[in-house]
Amino acid sequence: MIATRPADHYREIAALTRAPVALMEVCGTHTMAIARHGLRSRLPPALALLSGPGCPVCVTPAAELDRAALLAREPGVTVAIFGDLLRVPGSLSSLERERAAGADVRIVYSPRDALAMAAADRARLVVFLGAGFETTSPLVAATLVRAREEAIENFLVLPVFRLIPPAMAALAADPRARIAGFLCPGHVSTILGTRPYEGLARAHRMPCVVAGFAPGEILRALVLLLRQIAESRAEVENAYETAVRPEGNPTARALLDRVFRVADADWRGIGRLPGSGLELREEYRRHDARARIPVALPAAAPDFERGCACGAVMQGRCAPADCAHFGTECLPAHPRGPCMVSSEGACAAHWRYGGAFRHG
Repeated sequence: MIATRPADHYREIAALTRAPVALMEVCGTHTMAIARHGLRSRLPPALALLSGPGCPVCVTPAAELDRAALLAREPGVTVAIFGDLLRVPGSLSSLERERAAGADVRIVYSPRDALAMAAADRARLVVFLGAGFETTSPLVAATLVRAREEAIENFLVLPVFRLIPPAMAALAADPRARIAGFLCPGHVSTILGTRPYEGLARAHRMPCVVAGFAPGEILRALVLLLRQIAESRAEVENAYETAVRPEGNPTARALLDRVFRVADADWRGIGRLPGSGLELREEYRRHDARARIPVALPAAAPDFERGCACGAVMQGRCAPADCAHFGTECLPAHPRGPCMVSSEGACAAHWRYGGAFRHG
């Protein structure tokens, strides 16, 4: 049995934290929820919650933002994006700067908005910048199926989707991160289920608990993680039973498999991870912006401006305030890196809410 009141959760967390331990919340929504509700400030000093790479805007490579900027400069091209991507700096520019210079860059709330733009004006190419994890990519897959069925060939996608489990496996294998357990993402797990984490738990002796987003749900998941550590167990537990099933969402996963195939992919600030991205299958290549509108990228686009610590923050190696630029040269009004831009970024969470971010 596990208590239900937050006060009881805090007491049990304190009792179970007998030695320094670092747990990682993988999801950017968890990062924001933990900061917004001040959970870190009430945890024992020996317990560090590390913010992981579960912010899709933060891990989108600079080279892909450069590609999107160059596409926006092409005549007859509209680039459609989610709002968080507008101000993220690439090595050449940002989409915000391109829009200010006259490019047709539009914020949408769904890829279907971009599809509607393409259907309304067949003379323009509409490129949707598809950044996201397993939660976002099924909707883009469904939109591509509809575009193909309705022969809307001027709707294109620049796919920069990333898969969470390979990134978690890479972090679990990295001794520099010193992660003792994962708070697994709730939204992603509604699609994946709990089974994809089982191999990770076995291979790396890594406790994993899927968590919801309310304070009590997060605290309950922390208790379950710390119990596993105290009992020398490494299992996958589901503390978000109201939304997550072991099998996830088979319909969404089948749709992903129909439209995309798994590929190696680069993660901004982290590097190339095998089997961690998605690319369009051959029958959907007519909708691939890379194939339809080739552009010449810079020879070597660096992931970050010199000194930006976003990569280290997303791998649990440092806290946002450990970066020399945090709060001085890097602010929401003029960010140096994506972790300060995104609404799910660890640096943005720390700037907005504070909350005793500690490096494990």
